[in-house]
Amino acid sequence: MAGFRGRAEGPVELQVVPYPALTVFIDFGDALLVDGVGGERQQGDVVVGLTSGTVRGHGSAVDLLQVRLSPVVAHAVLGGSPGLGATVVALEEFWGRDAARTREQLRAAGSWEGRFAIMEAALARRHAAGRAVDPEVAFAWAQIVSSRGQVRVERLATEVGWSRKRLWSRFRAQTGLSPKRAATLVRFDHAVHRLAAGHSAASVAAESGFVDQSHLCRDVMAFAGMTATAVAVAPWLAVDDVAWTAQEQAPRV
Repeated sequence: MAGFRGRAEGPVELQVVPYPALTVFIDFGDALLVDGVGGERQQGDVVVGLTSGTVRGHGSAVDLLQVRLSPVVAHAVLGGSPGLGATVVALEEFWGRDAARTREQLRAAGSWEGRFAIMEAALARRHAAGRAVDPEVAFAWAQIVSSRGQVRVERLATEVGWSRKRLWSRFRAQTGLSPKRAATLVRFDHAVHRLAAGHSAASVAAESGFVDQSHLCRDVMAFAGMTATAVAVAPWLAVDDVAWTAQEQAPRV
């Protein structure tokens, strides 16, 4: 969870690329998100399910609360997944009237700490009332994350005692991703953060399970639409170390 506030003389455009989580934006400014594939435009409170393609954000008066939810948590909190691809969906489609009530409470809060506390309570309430994913799906997701995407689906199926077909079906139904796509996305995310930390493409490719540097560069281009050199200085990566720390705190940005 993170808070962003800023003003610019003119409209600012920021490309958002695939990330292994669903992102909830509660907007108090003038942000506009555009689906880079279908061209759908959404303002206000939205959920972004971005596993391929790009979403572009526009605005000059930035004031928003951003929450990233792992797919297994999002299943309970949102009551489902926005699905695959570059998807921007109004939060009210998942939360109904509760979206507007939560937004008003957040707007009335006098500080970021107050906003964080209100949102945390709303998420906890909906998570407790929601339907959890299968334990086998949660285990598979945890293994994908801990291995940084370097785990075989066959091994996961064996460990949970399911057939590969059943794991694939249940995992996709409950997270919006196939296990293979989830692993590829987690691996990509780890790799680009290593690139942003100043590590060479060759070393990142070797440690992240890519065949070679060319394989890494192809994946980066496929996911982000830019070269490995360009992605290393991308603004959304520069803020991650501040906004989403290892301690999972929620600082102001």
